Amino acid sequence: MASNIEIKQGLDVNIAGAPSNEVAEYTSAKVISIYPGEIEGIKPRLDIREGDKIAGGDVLFFDKKNPAFKFRSPFAGTVKAIIFGPRRSLQEIKITVASRGAVDEFDHFYPDAVIEGERAEIIDMLQDSGLLALIRKRPFSKMVDASESPKSIFVNAMANAPFRADVNAIIPGNEEAFQAGLDALTRLTDGMVHLCLDGAVENSAALTDAANVAVHRFSGPHPSGNTSTHIHHIDPIAPGDVVWTISALNVVQIGQFMITGVIPQEKYVVAAGSGLEAGSAKYYKVRIGTPIEEFLGSGMNGAELRVISGDVFSGDVTPADAGVGYHDTSICVLPEDRERHFMGWLASGMDRFSTHRVYPSSVLKKDASWKMGTSRRGSLRAMVLTGIYDKYVPLDLLVDYLTRACLAKDSDEAIELGILGVDPEDFALCSVVCPSKTDFGAIIKRGLDQIEEEGI
Repeated sequence: MASNIEIKQGLDVNIAGAPSNEVAEYTSAKVISIYPGEIEGIKPRLDIREGDKIAGGDVLFFDKKNPAFKFRSPFAGTVKAIIFGPRRSLQEIKITVASRGAVDEFDHFYPDAVIEGERAEIIDMLQDSGLLALIRKRPFSKMVDASESPKSIFVNAMANAPFRADVNAIIPGNEEAFQAGLDALTRLTDGMVHLCLDGAVENSAALTDAANVAVHRFSGPHPSGNTSTHIHHIDPIAPGDVVWTISALNVVQIGQFMITGVIPQEKYVVAAGSGLEAGSAKYYKVRIGTPIEEFLGSGMNGAELRVISGDVFSGDVTPADAGVGYHDTSICVLPEDRERHFMGWLASGMDRFSTHRVYPSSVLKKDASWKMGTSRRGSLRAMVLTGIYDKYVPLDLLVDYLTRACLAKDSDEAIELGILGVDPEDFALCSVVCPSKTDFGAIIKRGLDQIEEEGI
């Protein structure tokens, strides 16, 4: 089963600082950081103490609600520090990596045998290794419940928000692991595994010829690459449905573990943005938890920069000395824009981005590469129902009314309006074009959290 789907709603923004397809290796970090809070949906309990010497594969923490889920250290070394936050919440584990150390090897498959594995066996392997955290469930985008059987699984191999990692730059050399990861996913559902590709680019054979899955091609502007768009057009979510989602890059990590039995130690991330020197905007193969400023180094070309974990539209601000997160696939660096602009929006605006035809540049420079900073370019204002947002969200919903329902904390109306089929990232473009500077993603996140707390 395969399909070609064209998306017409959305917007592509050409932002300066795009990365090259060059891949650089930086696998020599001496101190790495693990952030248990990244794994939404668990209550971590430590299994280590500061000063402990650990082997690669030793348990760092497990889930108090589900002790079968264990998060293991990718590296051998010494626990340098354990950092707690408010109310003793576990924030960060720092590990000094040993130059030589024992690495545990777990049960694994021959590459061709993964497809024959039993569901219970593969689930146990993913829980015991901690790699189950790479898979998220919809609704709510939290870590999956191993006892649930999803009606389908979606693999995103085409995220096309600005500066998202292109899987075609990373698949070469990892084809066997990628197929093994797909084979493992097929054993976790009685439904179909859907692999979603960008129909506008030439994909590698490992993607187009992937076995045992349904391959779909999406074309059109961002957010045609968002997982919610794929689910909506292929297998929509209704109340009571559970769908699992995963990035194609994380499928590679699962496949590596399935055929080697070793916890993956490295991952690929793309670094981009106008805050980087041109030669530093590229792909990096790094140790999980490597400090960002360590491998970007002198490539960060400004005195005051904002580092974003994720894409520039829906990522989270993170310190430059923070480690590469478990789910991170992209790092964006932008200059902090604190400049006051003469006459503001009354100026001629020959070099300003706009979707509302406020400036001549919105007509004369449609295909320009925009060097964007971090300024909101205006103060927060009351949200006005305008109806302009629906053309940027290719889902069957009314953005104004769904947002209003979330603000009013009306869970029943929000569910009727389709909130269970969305994720905060789906509304990032709405925030970009909003004249009222509304943070739609944060509003939708609060609505989803409320519904999860109350129960559907």
